[in-house]
Amino acid sequence: MKMSIERKKRLYGLLFVSPFIIGTLVFFLYPLVQSLVFSVHRITSVVDLDEMEYIGLAHYLEAFTIDIEFVPTFIGVVTDTLVNTPIIVVFSLILAVMLNKKIRFRGFFRTVYFLPFLLGSGMILNQLLGMGVDAKSMDIMRGILLPDEIRQVIGPSVTLVLSTFLNRITLLLWRSGVQILLFLSGLQGISPSLYEAARCDSATEWEMFWLITIPMLSPVILLNLVYTIIDSFNDVRNVMVQYFIRNAFVLQKFDYASALSWLYFLFVFAIILAVFLVMRKHVFYASGREVTNRI
Repeated sequence: MKMSIERKKRLYGLLFVSPFIIGTLVFFLYPLVQSLVFSVHRITSVVDLDEMEYIGLAHYLEAFTIDIEFVPTFIGVVTDTLVNTPIIVVFSLILAVMLNKKIRFRGFFRTVYFLPFLLGSGMILNQLLGMGVDAKSMDIMRGILLPDEIRQVIGPSVTLVLSTFLNRITLLLWRSGVQILLFLSGLQGISPSLYEAARCDSATEWEMFWLITIPMLSPVILLNLVYTIIDSFNDVRNVMVQYFIRNAFVLQKFDYASALSWLYFLFVFAIILAVFLVMRKHVFYASGREVTNRI
């Protein structure tokens, strides 16, 4: 019995993601369940983590009623993520469209825009710091530094505005590598015949962008939205993640840190679910004929 093409594609997809599924079940499932157990218990001995007493949702209530750091830090991280995510996705789309054009040194420019992602990864950054690179010299990752001479001329107020703007641009550059790559893959997957047919119907570049490029890229846009949200919330430089690490491994409060991380996880899951619910009506799957008929 021959399998259909759709069934083969699904099997191929399952084959490619199977290492991740197996790795999750083997290495991630037990710590996940263990952290959930910790979150509803109070560990009575740091030496033996199995010694604990059940306290229910006390840790979860403590996060909102007693802990004076959790809520402000949480709100700051969420606000920053909700502001940065659409900017990063739009910025990545614009750069991907530009890099997809047939221009000279196109491969060089693609490499330049993807290098920040590689150099900004935790492993490479740790290697640089381990080789004696001063952490202060890595401030370029957080923003473009203004020389002292310029700061003295423009004054503190203008310096603050300009520094904020430059910091935002730097963030976009450092965190757009994967998104640009995904958009480039999506753009190269759009059949050129769609644009040729649209030009025959006298469609402008602007019309082709909104009626062909955006609809055909909508699945990639959804993917980049989800990736950017998760990457922002799980970034090791995220102050919320650092707060979890400090509670667990510095203060030895594994139970409370587990409760905080579960609150964080549930909120991120709710955000991702909301994105899927909002975007599902706007994700466009169609053949080339259906797209050109819209122009």
